[in-house]
Amino acid sequence: MRRYIVGALVVVLILLSASAVLDSRRHRQITEDIVRAGNQVTAYEQAAYLSAREMSLIEGTANDPDGPGRQELLDLDQQAYQATAVLAGSDAAHTDAMEAGNIAQRQINLRQDIIWYLSLLDRGEHTRAVAVLEGSIVPTYRRNMAQLQELRDRHQALYAQRAVQAREDSRELLVVSVISFGLTVLMLGLFVWTLRAHRIRVETMAATDTLTGLANRAAFTAYTQRALATGVTLLTVNIDGFRHVNDQLGPSIGDRLLAEAGRRLSSGVRETDLVARIGGDEFAILLPDTDPARAELVAERLREAFDQPFQLGDLTVDLEISIGAATAAPGDDVSSLLGHADTAMHEAKQQHDGFRRFTPHTGPDSADRLSLLGDLRRGLDDDGQFTLHYQAKVRLDDGSVSGVEALARWHHPVKGPVSPGQFVPVLETTTLIHRFTERVLTIALRQSRDWLDAGRQVAIAVNVSTRSLLDETFPDRLAALLNAAGVPGSLLCIEITEYTVMSDPATTIAALHRIRALGVKTSIDDFGTGYSSLAYLKLLPVDELKIDRAFVADMVTDPSSHALVASAVDLAHNLGLTVVAEGVEDAPTAEALRALRCDTAQGYHFARPVPAAEVCLEPRQLPIA
Repeated sequence: MRRYIVGALVVVLILLSASAVLDSRRHRQITEDIVRAGNQVTAYEQAAYLSAREMSLIEGTANDPDGPGRQELLDLDQQAYQATAVLAGSDAAHTDAMEAGNIAQRQINLRQDIIWYLSLLDRGEHTRAVAVLEGSIVPTYRRNMAQLQELRDRHQALYAQRAVQAREDSRELLVVSVISFGLTVLMLGLFVWTLRAHRIRVETMAATDTLTGLANRAAFTAYTQRALATGVTLLTVNIDGFRHVNDQLGPSIGDRLLAEAGRRLSSGVRETDLVARIGGDEFAILLPDTDPARAELVAERLREAFDQPFQLGDLTVDLEISIGAATAAPGDDVSSLLGHADTAMHEAKQQHDGFRRFTPHTGPDSADRLSLLGDLRRGLDDDGQFTLHYQAKVRLDDGSVSGVEALARWHHPVKGPVSPGQFVPVLETTTLIHRFTERVLTIALRQSRDWLDAGRQVAIAVNVSTRSLLDETFPDRLAALLNAAGVPGSLLCIEITEYTVMSDPATTIAALHRIRALGVKTSIDDFGTGYSSLAYLKLLPVDELKIDRAFVADMVTDPSSHALVASAVDLAHNLGLTVVAEGVEDAPTAEALRALRCDTAQGYHFARPVPAAEVCLEPRQLPIA
């Protein structure tokens, strides 16, 4: 509707502007006519004045033929003629021009009479001179004066008429100009209003989860960051069993469940509380207070909201939620606060009690963790503490090395080697994970460059955390690292977990597309241990599927594991993906995988993780079938 109103106002404004332009031209023409008429009036008055003055001098010479008026009379007669000649040439009206021409002609004739009159006076023939004066000069003068006054009055009336018309046109033009100005101001106001409405709509869309209408992760993070100084409590909510329902009933039912879940969560909090969807089936709620009783009350109300089954057409679905709560402490940022709430939520899920509050003993956030975090920060400032070991990935059809996986190692200056399982989870709860990821990628790409310089093209796989992948700047930083190292993207593979995919499928897919545009390959690591939806799997721009060691290790002795590995291999091949089996510890397992047409394997049977200088890139001896 607003579009049509704006369109109509634009048309009206165009018409008024066109009318104003035409009126301006007409007004200019009238103004020129007024000036012309005024000039005509002035010219007639000047001619009349000169004629009257000439007649006065003629009468004066009768008494004093040799006086000073004689010469002035001849000069004045010439001026009177020129004035009447100008009138004849400048009057626009045909009739007036003829009359002015007649006056000029009579003025020429009058000059001859004046010269004859003066010559009679010079000869002393005063009687004859008076006869010429009264019989010829005076009648001609009176006729010219009468006609000059008539033409002057006619032009004076025309001047007055056009002055009145000009005033009327000026008023009309003023009205049109005022209306045009008003419409212009209105148009500008509508334009500003439209721009502001569009900006608000874009900002709202950028901060809103399209499925539920709640705030999205980015908006929630920004709001929480601003609110930390005032003291807040953060709740994370996970829908138990949602992924199973989503896989069994399909994404459309899953989306409807999420939308209804968002509505129920919103109805269970105050207007001052912020509800957001921060991942696949994960929600977060920010409470602007630190009272533990308030968090427990909200959690109880939310759990009661999920006591009622979900009615989706003919389907009835019963779901429960697990809630974790964490209150901001001094020094906490949004990431650590979310990590604390997630830790409590996962404990609530494991203990099946619905709600847990984070305490320093809930997870690894004890004094030891804080000390470790400080050591990690200092370690990232030291180029020598973090290194990479590389484990070969072997093709099962010919034993050649298809690439290596980079595995981080931390040598603490005091404690010595620290297990990745000990320090990586701590990094993932803070923004240090970004620096760590960049450090690992830098070292890996530098080694890839060294191998290239030695004539070896070795693809390197690097694990990237959920937090790093979902950072919108990650693809650009990855491109910069590739350019700095001078390594083609095809020699790098980014490995992500199923949890990364399901935490925010839309953002993950967008990030993977940007990474693939760099020529970088992507892989889903530890496949089978998470809850990835097959619907999302077919949409992911990935090149490789890595089967988790939990299924590979006992596939020779456990028929169920064997069947699961066989299914994963067939699934990946049908989707056009390469399959990598992790944790291959012996020859029978390698042979079993080769029999299933698995593409690649890695594990201690082929090679242990070793420094780059010790990596063997020669083909392996495969078991004989």
